[in-house]
Amino acid sequence: MLRVHEWYNPANSRWELLDKVQKSFQISMVFLGIIPLLFACSQVNGLTVTETINQTSAIQPLSPTAPESFTQTTPPSQTPLSTNTIIATETLIPRTVIAFTGVIVPARCVQAEVDRQGNADYIYHEVRDILTGADITVGVFNATISDQVEYIGCQRSWELVGSPNNADALNNAGFDVMSVATNHIKDCGKQSCGNTAFFDTLMHFKRVGISPVGAGKNLSEALKPVVIEVHGIRFGFVSLGEVNERVFADAAKPGIAVLTTTNLMNAIERTKNLSDVVIVLPHSGPEDYPQVTPQQKYWARHAVAAGANLVVINHAHIVQGYQEIDSVPVFYSLGNFVFDQIWARDHQQGMILLVEFEGEQIVNFEFIPTLVDQDGTVHMAEGEEREEILKRVEKLSKELQQD
Repeated sequence: MLRVHEWYNPANSRWELLDKVQKSFQISMVFLGIIPLLFACSQVNGLTVTETINQTSAIQPLSPTAPESFTQTTPPSQTPLSTNTIIATETLIPRTVIAFTGVIVPARCVQAEVDRQGNADYIYHEVRDILTGADITVGVFNATISDQVEYIGCQRSWELVGSPNNADALNNAGFDVMSVATNHIKDCGKQSCGNTAFFDTLMHFKRVGISPVGAGKNLSEALKPVVIEVHGIRFGFVSLGEVNERVFADAAKPGIAVLTTTNLMNAIERTKNLSDVVIVLPHSGPEDYPQVTPQQKYWARHAVAAGANLVVINHAHIVQGYQEIDSVPVFYSLGNFVFDQIWARDHQQGMILLVEFEGEQIVNFEFIPTLVDQDGTVHMAEGEEREEILKRVEKLSKELQQD
C-alpha cells in the first residue's frame, strides 16, 4: 500500500525521511570505520576495508528544491587487488519525484493581468520552488497560446486564448511535460483562425523546452508518447482526450489523440516498448462534478489493464478522489491550477500531486492544496481551507473504495 505524506510542511515526512537516510548513512560509515579496528584487535594480519563513494552522485536533500537522488558505488580499482583486501559496496536505488498539476487556463481575466504586467511569471511565484524541485513536472493545458489571435479580455467567453509569454512562464516555473489532449486546444479568440492557434501552442511549448503530449498534425503523431529519462529510468507519458469532437485528430486532420479503447491500448503498448514506467494522462469526465463517473473508471481500468503504472485524469475543474486498481494508483482530478473561475470556491481550489518513485516503483504520493485568484496567481492553501480540501479528497476516495 502506498504511503501518503504531507511533504511540503518542513516538520513532516520529507524532512523526516531525509533525516532517517542521513542517520542510516552516518551509522554505516561508523560501522565500516570500526571494522579495521576489530580486525586489528583480533590480530588478523594485513586485512583492510576500503569504501569509495561516487562523488558525482552524492546525497541530495529530499526537499521541494532538490529531490533526493543518490547512488553509492565502488569504482574499479586502478591497481590489482591483493587477496587480503575487502571491498564494501552498497548501491542505493535512486528516487525520482514527479509533480502533476490540475488544469492550466491562462486566458480571459488571467491574460488581461498578464497583459497589464507584461509577463506571466507572477502566476507561479508562490509555488515555483515546489514545481522546480521535482525531477519532472507535468501540467494540463486547456487553452491556446498565440500572437496571431485577438484576446478576449476579462469577460465571459468560451474562447480560451493567451499570449506566447505564458509558455515562457511555464518553463520558468519548472514544467517539463504538458498534456494538450484537451477540449480548448483549438480556440481562436474573437475570430476564426483554423488551426493557427493550435499549431502555435505546440510550437511555443517546444520553443521553451516543454514537451507537449497528446496532440499533433494527425492522429498518429498525437498518439506518440513523450519519454524522459531520469536516474537511468525512462518515464513514458501518453495523453488522450474524449471531450469536444471538433478538436479530434484523424489520419489526415490535426488535433488531439482521441480517447478510444483501441487508441488507449495501442498508445500504452507502444509506450511500454520505449519506457520503464508508463504514465497515462486522460482528459475525461464531466465538468463541475466531484464524484467520479463510470466513464472515468472505465478508462482507468482499461489503462491499468493495458499496462499503465500510474493514471492521472483531469477535466472536472474541481478536485476528485483517488484509488488503487490492481495496485496501480489512479488520481481522477486535481482541480483547477490556473483559471479565473472564481464563481465557486471549489473551482479556485486545486492540488499539486507529488509522486515519488524508488527505481521504477511508486513508494509515496503527496497532495499539496492550492488556491488560485481571478488573475491566475496560484497560492498555497493554508489553515482550515487546506485541511478542508484534504478531508474532502479523502472522503471522495473512501467512497471509491466502497464501490
